[in-house]
Amino acid sequence: MRTPFTRKTLAFLRALKRNNDREWFRARKPEYEQHVRGPMVALLAQLARDIPAFAPDLVSDPRVSLFRIYRDTRFSNDKRPLKTNVAAHFPSRKFSKGEGAGLYVEVAPQWVWVGGGIYMPTSPELNAIRAGIAEEHRKFHRVVTSPAFRQAVGALGGDQLTRVPRGYLKDHPAADYLRHKQFIGGREYPATFAVSPRFYPELLSVFRGIAPLVAFLNTAIISRINDHREFARSLAG
Repeated sequence: MRTPFTRKTLAFLRALKRNNDREWFRARKPEYEQHVRGPMVALLAQLARDIPAFAPDLVSDPRVSLFRIYRDTRFSNDKRPLKTNVAAHFPSRKFSKGEGAGLYVEVAPQWVWVGGGIYMPTSPELNAIRAGIAEEHRKFHRVVTSPAFRQAVGALGGDQLTRVPRGYLKDHPAADYLRHKQFIGGREYPATFAVSPRFYPELLSVFRGIAPLVAFLNTAIISRINDHREFARSLAG
């Protein structure tokens, strides 16, 4: 597939960054639909055909994947009404909205970011992931040091604690991984990458490289949260 994005995509996003105003945007909504949203929808349609080959649980559907252009400013000091990027995520169909790990792509005025993992896990999700890593640390290490993962994104990223979390030995074999509060693999490119012939093949390559991380995280969450719920039900019964 050729990249669906064009120079007009990037030009619109740059202009939107300079004119982050509802009236300005409303007057140019057809341009946004043609040059920004439309190409992302086309990308999602192609990914819906290609992602199942390596991540069958993940969803690529505009109704689920495509982020709205309007910002939620209710609880933010930043009152700019519009996002200046076009972005989509690819969550697992096994989770409710906003839960679990997934893939992500963003085209912005100054960069393209491709990656995945889990950015803001809930406390139960984080506890489940850490338990999964502690129990299967060799498997997790293989996932995040595999040649495909390293070629795709380099190394596991995300914010970390300064110490191993409570409940785990300081010298646990997975101590460095257990300190993570986020589990992310990603790669940033210049904005012009979005219009390069390399865009789609490399996007797929990065997604393939980090899909095993996403699968590990989701399996850890599902199995351990379900086990906890079953235990709680058994006590209640």
